[in-house]
Amino acid sequence: MARQVETTYGDALLELALEEGSLNMLYEEALALVTVLQENEELLRILKHPQIDKDEKRKIVDNIFKGRVSKDMVGLFGIMVEKDHGSKIVDVLHYFIRQVKRVKNIGVASVTSAVALTGAQKASIEKRLLETTDFASMEVTYTVDASIIGGLVIRIDDRVVDSS
Repeated sequence: MARQVETTYGDALLELALEEGSLNMLYEEALALVTVLQENEELLRILKHPQIDKDEKRKIVDNIFKGRVSKDMVGLFGIMVEKDHGSKIVDVLHYFIRQVKRVKNIGVASVTSAVALTGAQKASIEKRLLETTDFASMEVTYTVDASIIGGLVIRIDDRVVDSS
């Protein structure tokens, strides 16, 4: 059921963004809103709380977000609150962000190395990833794990290249 909520609302937002030509704007808003919502646990608790009336939750959403984010995003939040899916707002935004990256052909990779990599090494890795994949651009996060002896572990979606 949870996955269905994410896909239903996330796909609807994506379709709306594509139709209205607001994909980039809604993508940027979604990125910012994920951060805001995750930093404000009290707001999420209110949106999830079963004893707080839906109308009260809707007023809270309107007071906080109206005029600060697009009417489409406020509308999405309002509908989700009315349908008792306020607890899934962050999940829907994460799903939407993943779908926008798919549409924009942005790859997401994580690279784990035994030691910290230099800027030149990171640039070389990103260049090589773009050459060996079909992505137009890459978002790469780097982590250091001293437990691997050497080399790299590269993860893109469900694919792993382990040269450690």
